[in-house]
Amino acid sequence: MENELYKQNPWWEEKKISKDIDNWIEREKYLEDIFSKIDKNEILFLTGLRRIGKTTIMKQIISRLLKNVNKTDICFVSLDSFSLIENSIHDIIEEYRRIHKKSIEDFFYLFLDEITFKDNFPHELKSLYDNDNIKIICSSSIASLMNDKKAYLTGRTRTIEILPLDFKEFLNFKKVKINKSDRARLEAYFRDYIKVGGIPRYVLEEDEAYLRELVDSIIYKDIIAHYSLTNERVVRELFLLLCERVGKPISYNKLSNILGISVNSVKRYVSYFEKAYLFYSVSRFSKSFNENITSPKKIYCGDVGIKNMVTGFRDLGASYENLVFLKIKTKNPSYYKKDSMEIDFITKDTLIEAKFNKKIEKKQKGLFDSIKRKNKTIAKGVDFFI
Repeated sequence: MENELYKQNPWWEEKKISKDIDNWIEREKYLEDIFSKIDKNEILFLTGLRRIGKTTIMKQIISRLLKNVNKTDICFVSLDSFSLIENSIHDIIEEYRRIHKKSIEDFFYLFLDEITFKDNFPHELKSLYDNDNIKIICSSSIASLMNDKKAYLTGRTRTIEILPLDFKEFLNFKKVKINKSDRARLEAYFRDYIKVGGIPRYVLEEDEAYLRELVDSIIYKDIIAHYSLTNERVVRELFLLLCERVGKPISYNKLSNILGISVNSVKRYVSYFEKAYLFYSVSRFSKSFNENITSPKKIYCGDVGIKNMVTGFRDLGASYENLVFLKIKTKNPSYYKKDSMEIDFITKDTLIEAKFNKKIEKKQKGLFDSIKRKNKTIAKGVDFFI
C-alpha cells in the first residue's frame, strides 16, 4: 500500500503532480466554486459524466493548495486502483498517517477519486467526518450510488456537478481569443462548438474513436455491468433512439413498442442513463403535480458531441437547444406547452425559446409574450453563450 500511495502522491517526493501538468487548462469557474467551500465543514462531492474532467480538477485543486500547504498534508487516493481493492478507506488513512507520522488530531486534505468503488463509503465517510480532522473531497461518475447512499450523510455534504465545457471554456481549450466585434470568426467557432460539444479531451483531439470508446465504457460499466442487465442490444438501441429524440417529448409507450420490452423497463433503463449523466429529462411545467408527473418528458444528451456522433451533424436546432439546456441546467428548467404550442424552457423567473438562426413564429410569439416571467429570451445563436 505504501508504494501505491507514493505513486499516487508524487508531490510527497517533490515530483510533478502529473506528467501532463504543463498542458493543463484550468476550469476556473469550478476551481473558484470549490475553493469558496474548501474551508467549510462539509464533504465535497464532484459528480458528472465519465471523463468530464473530475480527476483533473481534483489535481488542479491540489496544485493550488501546495502553494500554501505542506506537501504531506494532502493525500490523493484513486480508489479504483487494483492495488487498493482489498483496503478500506480507513486502512488507507492509517497507512498515510503511519508514513508521515501523523496523529489523529493532525489536519489534512483527503481526495478520494471514484469513491463509489468502496461499497461501504457512506459509513466510512460519516465516521471520518464525525471523528477526524479531515477535509474530504470525493468524486464519482455514477449518480445512482451517490444519491442512494448519500442519505446516510445528510447534512454533511455538498455536491458540485461538473458539466461539459461551456463556450468560453471551449475557446480556452482551443487556445482561441476572439473579440466580440470579430463576428464571422466567433460564429465559425460557435458552429464548431455545436458540433464537437464539451468533452475536454475530445475538444482537444476531435478523435471520434475516443468518443465512441467513452460511450461504450459508460454504457457497459455504468449501466449494463452496474445494474447486471442481460439484454445489451436493447440498452444500446435505446441509447440510439434517445439521441435521435433530443429536444422532443419522449413516449415510453412508443419506445416500448419499438424495442419490444415493457414500458416499465423503458422507464427504468432511461433512469439508468440519467444516473450515468448520459441523458437528462425535463418535465412539463404545470401547477398540477399529477400533470407534471404524467406528461411526457423532453430528453437532452449529456454532451452534444455524443449526440452528433450518433445522429450526424444535421439537426442543428436540436443540438443548439441541447446546449441551451446545459447552460441553464442548474436552474431546473421545465418546458411549457399550451394548445399544442410549446416554449422550450421555463424557470422560476425566466422564459427561453431556442431558435438557432430562425425567427419565432407568430402564434408561438403570442404564447411567449403571454407568459408572465421577469426575464424573457429568444436564444438565436452565439450571443446567448457570450
